[in-house]
Amino acid sequence: MNEKQPVAYPTDEFDNPPQGPVGLHRGPRSFGARALPYLVVAAVAVICGLIIFFWASGTFAGSSSSASSATQTQTASAKVSESASKSSAAASASASASSPAASQSASASASQSASASASDSASASASPSQSQSSSPAADVNRSSSVVVYNGTRRTGYAAQQVAVLQQAGYTSVTPSNPRNRSSLPQNSTVWYQSESDLATAQDVAAKLGISQVVQVSSLGTPVAVVLMQ
Repeated sequence: MNEKQPVAYPTDEFDNPPQGPVGLHRGPRSFGARALPYLVVAAVAVICGLIIFFWASGTFAGSSSSASSATQTQTASAKVSESASKSSAAASASASASSPAASQSASASASQSASASASDSASASASPSQSQSSSPAADVNRSSSVVVYNGTRRTGYAAQQVAVLQQAGYTSVTPSNPRNRSSLPQNSTVWYQSESDLATAQDVAAKLGISQVVQVSSLGTPVAVVLMQ
C-alpha cells in the first residue's frame, strides 16, 4: 500500500506571524481608558438631573409668572378703583335725591322724641304721687289676728307688747307661749302668712321696734310676733 507524501506549500505570511497579540488579542488598556465611559455616563446623568430640578422648581418660568401676576394685579386694582368710583357716584346721587325725605323723616323723629320725652316727664312727675298712694301703710289691717309669742324668760313680756299694739289700734291681739322652742329664731321676728299680710306685719314690727320680717306660708295666723332676747 502506497503512503501519501506530504505536500510542500510555499512559505507565506502565516508561517511567520509578527510578535505579540494581533486583532482580538490586543494588550490590556490603561485605567483612564477604561474609566472614561463611566465618567461620561455620570456627567450626563448629573446634567439631566439639574435640568429636571430647575424645571420642577419653576426657575425657568419664574420671570414669566411674575410678569403675568403683576399684570393681573394691575388689572384687578383698576377694576376695583373703577367700581369704587361708580358706587360713590351712585351714593351721592341717591343722597341728593333723598335729601327732602331725609329732612322730613328727621323732623318727624325729632317731634316724636320731643313728645316721648314730654310723656316720660309727665309719668315721672306722676309716679311719686302714685307710689305714695300705694304705700304699704294704706294696706295695714289693724283688725287682723296677731299672736305674740314670748320666747324669753321674762314673765308677762308678751302681755306688755300686746298692750303696745292695742294702743296702736290693733283689736285682735293675743299673747301666747311657744310650744316648740327649738324652732324659734335667734332674734325677735315678725312672721306673716301671705303677701296681703306684709303691710300689717311691717307695721307691727315698726310699732314693737323689730327689724326682721319673714314670710312663713304654713303660719296658722295672719301675723305672729316672736319675742326673743
